[in-house]
Amino acid sequence: MEQRISLITLGVRDMAAQAAFYTALGWQAVDSPDGVTAFDLIGQTLGLYPLADLARDLGLPEDELGRGAMTLSYNVRAKDEVAPLLARAEAAGARILKPAHDVFWGGHIGYFADPEGHIWEVAHNPFAPLGPDGAFQWNGAA
Repeated sequence: MEQRISLITLGVRDMAAQAAFYTALGWQAVDSPDGVTAFDLIGQTLGLYPLADLARDLGLPEDELGRGAMTLSYNVRAKDEVAPLLARAEAAGARILKPAHDVFWGGHIGYFADPEGHIWEVAHNPFAPLGPDGAFQWNGAA
């Protein structure tokens, strides 16, 4: 198995509202089959899929799918980009969980939850600069 994640799927209750939220962040949806909204990222795709359909596909009740216990991270090139991005998310309907702040390891981060509670970290990591195409590389490794 190669080290990669190809598709991140968020099970959502309100497809239109969630799509509008990510669009308000500046993302553009790509053509997708009915019932799916997809946003191509650098090397992956973020997909929005009805929660009930995801539960049915897995053969589990919706309440067994869980929530929390993970974050989706969006890294920025400079420390001063964190707070404005959190503000943009809040204006689009996010709830700020923790405002932009310095952290012990030398970075600068903040957290928000999208309208359905999926948790995002916005981070500047001076030890892992983004590549020219915006790709994140742990410790700046190529």
